[in-house]
Amino acid sequence: MKIDLTDTTASKINKALVQGRRAIGTPAVGMVLTLVIVTDEENAYDALKAAGDASREHPSRTLVVIKRVSRSPRDRTQSRLDAEVRVGADAGTGETVVLRLYGEVADHAQSVVLPLLLPDAPVVVWWPVNAPLDPAADPLGALAQRRVTDTYASEQPVRELGARADTYAPGDTDLSWTRITPWRSMLAAALDQVTCTVNSVEVEGEEFNPSCELLAMWLADRLAVPVRRSLSGGPGLTAVRMATDAGPIVLDRADGSLATLSIQGQPDRAVALKRRDTAELIAEELRRLDPDDTYASALRFGVARLNASTAPRTRAPEPAADPAQEGAVAKGEEPGTGEGPAEGAAREAAPSAPVTSASASAPAPASAPAPASAPAPGKKAAAK
Repeated sequence: MKIDLTDTTASKINKALVQGRRAIGTPAVGMVLTLVIVTDEENAYDALKAAGDASREHPSRTLVVIKRVSRSPRDRTQSRLDAEVRVGADAGTGETVVLRLYGEVADHAQSVVLPLLLPDAPVVVWWPVNAPLDPAADPLGALAQRRVTDTYASEQPVRELGARADTYAPGDTDLSWTRITPWRSMLAAALDQVTCTVNSVEVEGEEFNPSCELLAMWLADRLAVPVRRSLSGGPGLTAVRMATDAGPIVLDRADGSLATLSIQGQPDRAVALKRRDTAELIAEELRRLDPDDTYASALRFGVARLNASTAPRTRAPEPAADPAQEGAVAKGEEPGTGEGPAEGAAREAAPSAPVTSASASAPAPASAPAPASAPAPGKKAAAK
């Protein structure tokens, strides 16, 4: 069931929710939390679909906040709130309210969301894209116990991880961290099967993939060994190789769905490590509403490592000056001449002698007499 409200208020939206529940025959509220999704119009459909699938495991009231940009300057000064209320089959196992904010009210979304929160229930805020730099300081993030971001959707994921570490607050988490949960579980189980000491680790995956970076940070933080990051064509995270004193331990996933676990002295085993969709990731995050200390430790360790690897280059030292030149300058002499300023000025002011070429000073050579020409044969005969 869908109820469209134009130029409405939070009070009218609450009345529409009660009306919708009564219309479908479920007047009682059986939801366990409020999920607030802050997104744009382009990504609203995918976010709503993921939240609807996750609501089968966690019945919740989903509030989708879409900040619309008015086309004309006149419309930007006018505040308006449009809402779409979905209950029943159109909202999964919970309730969904799509809020579209226009004008100045878009800058005060928390005032619209606050009256619609379920009483005495936890609040989770999720930014599928364009997450704020400090989620805990955001007006909407301040209402929540858990704040979910996704650095994979940012243009510079590795730099975004550094920003997340600088502004981390208890309750922050990231879907890039959730994506590596099966990898962390499988690697921990592999180490439990062998009594060994890990000497080094190699993490292989796509370039600029935050999940690969977070896994490398977690391994370096927990094992206290060198971790090398290598690149591959993907998809996503492809392999982890641990060098131990009992032989190598390799977890390789080349096709993005089925991985192979290889342990020295044991047969290879196939492991299901498929790439999960957003609905599964959100459902996992909603299972835990307390702060994730392991994520915080790995995130902060990784930032220090990244800062060390990107230290600014030191400028090469300039060549030392010649002591003789420095002494000449100290005495007031022209460098390299041994003359003082007065002698140098006199030398520059003296007129230069004219330069004459050798060809101009030498006399011109006398021209040789021209040879007598022989008489023509006809004239000789006439003379005789």
